[in-house]
Amino acid sequence: MTIFAKKPKVQPKPKTKLEIAKEIIFRMLFITLGALIAAFALEAFLLPNSIIDGGVIGISMMVSHITKWNLGLIIFVLNLPFLFLALQKMGKMFVCNVLFGVAMLSIFVNLIHFHITDDNLLATVFGGMILGAGVGIILKNEGALDGTEILSIRLAKKFGFSVGEVIMFFNVFIYTAAGFLYGWDSAMLSILTYFIAYKVIDIVQEGMDSSKSALIISQHPKEIGDAIIKELDISVTYQKGKGGYSGQEKTIIYCVINRLEVTKMKKLIHSIDPEAFLVIQEVHEVEGVRIKKK
Repeated sequence: MTIFAKKPKVQPKPKTKLEIAKEIIFRMLFITLGALIAAFALEAFLLPNSIIDGGVIGISMMVSHITKWNLGLIIFVLNLPFLFLALQKMGKMFVCNVLFGVAMLSIFVNLIHFHITDDNLLATVFGGMILGAGVGIILKNEGALDGTEILSIRLAKKFGFSVGEVIMFFNVFIYTAAGFLYGWDSAMLSILTYFIAYKVIDIVQEGMDSSKSALIISQHPKEIGDAIIKELDISVTYQKGKGGYSGQEKTIIYCVINRLEVTKMKKLIHSIDPEAFLVIQEVHEVEGVRIKKK
């Protein structure tokens, strides 16, 4: 008999076939919706105003402009080599999601044929926002529309660069080519569209409820912790630390709050300890169940 018995591991409940089927159906529906939104952005805002996206879609738009070939077909064909590359490292499910998303985008760009505005600035801003929303929905559902991201992941691991750096490397050549093809004004608007879309993708994936984490070091940790729990109804965690200069043991308070609660929390902390040390950072995603005090 041992003094300290090990806690049995909690085994996750296996999903039923019905649950798996529902997940796949909903994922495909959202990927279809994302592809429809992205195609709308391309056809209604970007293409009529000679503004391109980055990556394979941007290359496809330029090839279609030069050759007059079908844009949807070009997008599908140019993405195929990257799908074979993804199959080796990223699994069949991911490749199926990407193939489905690219196929839906190729179909929708052939079905949508109208434009909303001739104003280049409006086309850039709203085209980038709508395109980012569509791509964000697809990425959130384990899919993708652009094969250069797949290649970037492979090259980043091989050469030690970040994925963002590799993508930007490709896009420098794409937007330079766009400058020669469409003019430098269009190239600069295309770059602006890319950055707007990139930001919207982050919002779609992470949500607009931007939480913040707070680290608080004070001579009165228990009083501050109790006040945060009582006044803000926020759970806190106490961590042990040691002062670098003083060498004294300290109790650090950690909590995650909504951005609207930051000012109130600051006032609450300084009312208890005006000399409290406070660090607030952005938190991109929060998961888990808060354990309430009994």
